[in-house]
Amino acid sequence: MEEILKYFPGLTETQRKQLEALGALYSEWNAKINVISRKDIENLYEHHILHSLSIAKVANFRPGTTILDIGTGGGFPGVPLAIMFPECNFKLIDGTGKKILVVQEVAKAIGLKNCTAMQLRGEMENGKYDFVVSRAVMQLPDLMKIITKNISKKQRNALPNGLICLKGGDIQQEVYPYRHIAEVTPISNWFDEEWFKGKNVIYVPI
Repeated sequence: MEEILKYFPGLTETQRKQLEALGALYSEWNAKINVISRKDIENLYEHHILHSLSIAKVANFRPGTTILDIGTGGGFPGVPLAIMFPECNFKLIDGTGKKILVVQEVAKAIGLKNCTAMQLRGEMENGKYDFVVSRAVMQLPDLMKIITKNISKKQRNALPNGLICLKGGDIQQEVYPYRHIAEVTPISNWFDEEWFKGKNVIYVPI
């Protein structure tokens, strides 16, 4: 939890309590349904929650903004972002029902009212959203093919509507088709932990 407060010191009491509760909840659920690598659960706050919140460094979503988290897995980046932006509306989808069950139970346990989770593949989601977020779900061109239909034409934010995704490793080839419009920001610009080196936030306006 210290990692979060280090970079987001202005959290409300409710946000702090919700984020603090995630540690025990994910440990408990992960013992039943493996949504996070068993070796990695002890790094929950740095590798999963703080990683998810790097999107908040790119976009300061205005109240009323709608966000779709595609391939959310155990709720990342959607759950931490829903805590960070309580006046925005999040829909988290994943094709695996067990993972969505974990998301639903975690959200319920911390009283997260602005977040719904549903077992659904991205190809089947037809709703319109201001932004789509994802974390290492698939190659960028494949993701863009699926989510372009989901981006609303109505603009609410200073940042134009589009995709914001988290990716690590060598991303040059998959970003290449969008090189004239994509913005790639190293997460190490904000967070100084060694683990974030080589990891990026990619924003593509649509």
